[in-house]
Amino acid sequence: MKWLGNRESDNVEDRRGMSSRGKIVAGGGALGIIILLLNLFGGKTGQMITPMLEQMNQQQTTTSSGEQKELTPEEIQLGKFVKTVFAYNEDTWNKVLAENNIEYRNPKMVLFTDAVETACGSATAASGPFYCPGDEKVYMDLNFFQELKTRFGAKGGDFAIAYVIAHEVGHHIQHVLGTSGKVSQLQQRVDEVQGNKLSVALELQADFYAGVWARQNQQYLEADDIDEALSAAQAVGDDAIQSKMQGYVNPDSFTHGTSEQRKSWFMKGYKTGDIRQGDTFAELK
Repeated sequence: MKWLGNRESDNVEDRRGMSSRGKIVAGGGALGIIILLLNLFGGKTGQMITPMLEQMNQQQTTTSSGEQKELTPEEIQLGKFVKTVFAYNEDTWNKVLAENNIEYRNPKMVLFTDAVETACGSATAASGPFYCPGDEKVYMDLNFFQELKTRFGAKGGDFAIAYVIAHEVGHHIQHVLGTSGKVSQLQQRVDEVQGNKLSVALELQADFYAGVWARQNQQYLEADDIDEALSAAQAVGDDAIQSKMQGYVNPDSFTHGTSEQRKSWFMKGYKTGDIRQGDTFAELK
């Protein structure tokens, strides 16, 4: 993805290398724990994946005394990329929502290592990237993306990171529009299977919004970028993860959608560029 020399967001707090302790956020921190992995990207799937990610190798560590570790040049560069992509999201959604007469406020992002405290509770890196509506922040341990590539078979590449960021910002869009709040209320009144279906629709809509974002930023895309996004979506489908991790698939437990659904909704957003086309809840009505 083209990014060098472009604006970096001022809404990114870089806590990488700082010592922090916390517990895993139960339930994906309010529908956001993707890990991507579901909260790529939230949900019970995140709980299933969490134990498997606990052994993730940390590119950055802290001493037992809590001393901060200095970032490497590569880590600094990655941070600049993330800040630029976050700025692309800010520019896109301020423009798109203004065109649809929707008042918008930018989310913030926190980059962390190992564990972090949030308004949704404490979380470890094993939670994967997630959005917390309580403080309107996206939380990411960037070591996740190496795990996504080596353990879950995604191609990698910088646009896989951009896709995940856009997905999490998609959850912020849902928060601003009131969609996630309505889903949470509905889930209180239905059984687990129906609640999971609502969660799937919410996650697929975040994928759709990520596709809309990509469409709006075509001038920055390079030849393999969309393939990188689709590879990440393929890797984090509920069916792909369940098959890899437990050897069988249980559709009633899906909380994020199949690989094909995730790819399809991302591509619908990318092809249409129209936020009005993202009603992933239609089949539930």
